[in-house]
Amino acid sequence: MVSTFDYDAAFARNLGWVTEEEQKTLRQKRIAIAGMGGVGGVHLTTLARLGIGAFNISDFDTFDLVNFNRQAGATMAALGRPKVDVLAEMALEINPELKIERFPEGVSDANLDRFLDGVDLYVDGLDFFCFEARRATFAACRRKGVPAITAAPLGLGVAFLAFMPDSMSFEDYFGLEGCDEWEMAIRFLLGLSPAMLQRSYLADQSRVNLAEHRGPSTVAACQLCAGVTATEALKILLGRGMLRPAPWGYQFDAYRNRLVRTWRPGGNRNPIQRLALLIARGQLRRMQGGGERRG
Repeated sequence: MVSTFDYDAAFARNLGWVTEEEQKTLRQKRIAIAGMGGVGGVHLTTLARLGIGAFNISDFDTFDLVNFNRQAGATMAALGRPKVDVLAEMALEINPELKIERFPEGVSDANLDRFLDGVDLYVDGLDFFCFEARRATFAACRRKGVPAITAAPLGLGVAFLAFMPDSMSFEDYFGLEGCDEWEMAIRFLLGLSPAMLQRSYLADQSRVNLAEHRGPSTVAACQLCAGVTATEALKILLGRGMLRPAPWGYQFDAYRNRLVRTWRPGGNRNPIQRLALLIARGQLRRMQGGGERRG
């Protein structure tokens, strides 16, 4: 049995889909991931298996039983432990040579410059409702010229968007400025998935409550997000393959066996998207007992 770690041997099976030189390039890259929960944790372990050599990871939360249905690292042994520590340990078990900087306080204006320092790519793993932290992080990526990607676990599928330094910005696409939290949730959801493929098979609408920051989730979607993110990360870091940044995006829904590419010039300001937002507001009000909301 092999008792010592060897990078070349550990990631030799990547070769063929990447060249030896490209694998060496991946080893020199650093990726920042904010959030070690549903998607963030599996992003880390998947990208570690791709052979990425360094990470900055952040999360202020600890593991709880409600995480068990989907989160990498959520086990009985991890209950009450900081997610950032559990996931760092898991990644180091995959590659003991990893360079990992932990940010156990999460991300904020106070540490974003340090969190993104020397980073080649940012991967969004923040909780759906962390709107202000997400806006600040994507804005900081824009200022520092760091490519930023997000893959949302929706239903039994994934919706993907990329924001490159020279493409449409996160804020221009989603248009969250001046919105209350309820409106931001609707705009973020519809911006992520203009096709809303997941809507047709929601089995229990009572499990969705934006005001209470509550919604269903699945491990299938989180795993799909990790695969998509690793693939898009590889293309960005190696500079090859087709990449269509925002206002382009795509959603794949495994339950419906459908892939839809989306294009929303102007983002949520697009006339088609504005109509979809109007319909979505009405549907959500009916689902959650009415009430006037304004964005």
